[in-house]
Amino acid sequence: MHIGGARTLLFNYLFARSQGGALVLRIEDTDAARSARDLAERMMDTIEWLGLSVDEGPRQGGPCGPYFQSERNERHRRRVESLLAAGRAYLCYCTPEELARRREAALAEGRPPRYDGRCRDLPAALRLRYEAEGRRPAVRLRVPEEGTTVVPDLVKGPVAFDHAELDDFVIQRSDGVATYNLAAVVDDADMGITHVLRADEHLSNTPKQILLYRALDEPVPAFAHLPMVLAPDRSKLSKRHGAVSVEEFRERGFLPEAIVNYAALLGWSPPDGRELLTLAELEALFSLDRVSRTAAVYDVAKMEWLNAQHLRRLPAGEILARARPWLDAAGLAPEGTAPEAEERLQAAVELVRERVRTLAEVPQAVAWCLSAPEAYDDAGVRRHFADPGAAERLSRAAQLLSGLSDWSPAAIEAAYRSEAEKRGEKAALWIHATRLALTGRTVGPGLFELAACLPKEEAVRRLERAAAYVRAGRVPVAG
Repeated sequence: MHIGGARTLLFNYLFARSQGGALVLRIEDTDAARSARDLAERMMDTIEWLGLSVDEGPRQGGPCGPYFQSERNERHRRRVESLLAAGRAYLCYCTPEELARRREAALAEGRPPRYDGRCRDLPAALRLRYEAEGRRPAVRLRVPEEGTTVVPDLVKGPVAFDHAELDDFVIQRSDGVATYNLAAVVDDADMGITHVLRADEHLSNTPKQILLYRALDEPVPAFAHLPMVLAPDRSKLSKRHGAVSVEEFRERGFLPEAIVNYAALLGWSPPDGRELLTLAELEALFSLDRVSRTAAVYDVAKMEWLNAQHLRRLPAGEILARARPWLDAAGLAPEGTAPEAEERLQAAVELVRERVRTLAEVPQAVAWCLSAPEAYDDAGVRRHFADPGAAERLSRAAQLLSGLSDWSPAAIEAAYRSEAEKRGEKAALWIHATRLALTGRTVGPGLFELAACLPKEEAVRRLERAAAYVRAGRVPVAG
């Protein structure tokens, strides 16, 4: 599911909720070359993961099923037959090769490549000849040759289409399968659809569909065409701009709450200007009159910021639970981890929650709490372990911590600052070297909270190990 498709789904969901209506999920799979049932199942999994509850659909059932469009072919054929019987549609025997040649000729002559209507009033003799040749006809709608069709768009306002610019378009292919436009109209009518919110790129289909509703004597739904989602350079968004699908963001550790929040801001804004919003808040605030007419610009940095904000709202235990697949993949806290290690992990998550932007960043951020560093940051070694007194400070720090009966951040801090003051040294000398010894890194959460998160014996062991490396002049360096 493309992020733009997720936005369209979300706006339909929010509009349905705001109007006390029902959200219907219909899988439009009449194009066999581009459709596969397993892809539809994955899409429905993604919708459920996003937390967008559908009222009717393939999994929910409902009075308007079936909800796979390909299972409604017989309904489509019956409505095409009614259009043929009423003279509102006609059989077209033109072959794909003939149509392609005419299209090329029109383009070469600077004419719009429209169907020329040659089968519109085909003599019976010619029709019989074509059938004897084995030609299988498509079906085209008779579009009025004069006048206009106006789309009363709920976002853009009225948009007029001149019939002279529309050709007699195909509504049923020669294999007997309905085209998208016919199938969508018939299914909308059968399902009682009152509103259709969809991407701006569908606007060119809308006058054709309105003509079909009228030809079928069916009420025309209200349409709203949503602004496009463009890349930062205002080109069409594609994979070359990085991750663009909901599934990719899920794999990268983004929260469904953040994706929903971000998608809502692609072309819509709340009246109070807030950016950090829950689904419940979006349901209460959404209205079509605040949907923009101009294209929205995709900004993954904004999405990462929103994700970090939503992460910080979660309890540490919830973050840990959601990050479990990434922790398991990193070999941290596999199933069956001892309770004390779980408690340590949760405490570590509490310390780093302000520093991670995605669930995928959690393992690296908390790895120090379960295993001693195998190597140390190169720049940190040169800065904090190269000092002539570094080995002695690390050994003395191990002694200080070993002697503490109160294993709390406050007690650890008091011991460090007291020792630094007695020696007439800056506490930072001790703090930075200790952080590097405990975690292998130069940055992270507050040192004293970090140290207290470890068992005292483990913290002492790591300090003694680092002191030995420094003393021997053989410190293993990372990157």
